[in-house]
Amino acid sequence: MVQCEMCGADVPNPKTVKVEGAELDVCGDCADFGTEVEQQSSSTTSTKYSTSSSSGGSSGSSGGSSGSSGGRRRRDMFDEMEELAGDYDERIRNAREAEGLSQEELADDLNEKASVIRKLERGASLPSDDVREKVEKRLGIVLTESGDTSDEEWSSESDSAGLTLGDKVRRKGDDS
Repeated sequence: MVQCEMCGADVPNPKTVKVEGAELDVCGDCADFGTEVEQQSSSTTSTKYSTSSSSGGSSGSSGGSSGSSGGRRRRDMFDEMEELAGDYDERIRNAREAEGLSQEELADDLNEKASVIRKLERGASLPSDDVREKVEKRLGIVLTESGDTSDEEWSSESDSAGLTLGDKVRRKGDDS
């Protein structure tokens, strides 16, 4: 029997759902928190997923196959979002310095306060969409990364099926 990766309950037939970009095997109650992903049909249990064909599970309301589109998965709103790059602060600082501008001069050009530029370059605050667009246009840089990472950064060579986040977390007071 498998454990729900959200609540830890024992589940005989877990559903695979995508919650904020991560695919999880969950119980029926926790499935409401994400978008259901169809499992790849296979004779062995696998942790790799596809969304085009149903695995023939006992989900009575599985709307049927609407044609085999060959490996395409259902997309959710997080696939379309652009994420702020992890090094956005360095990108801003390097581009500003390359143009020979001070923080105050850049702030004047963008019609923003100099403190906003200082906080952005320290990584102390995230830019609003409006400020991000102005900085990108003025400095000729890109501060975002595509939200669709095709799940490669989440995959693992080791078989971690059956583990939940709780299995990986070291709690205060644990000796191991």
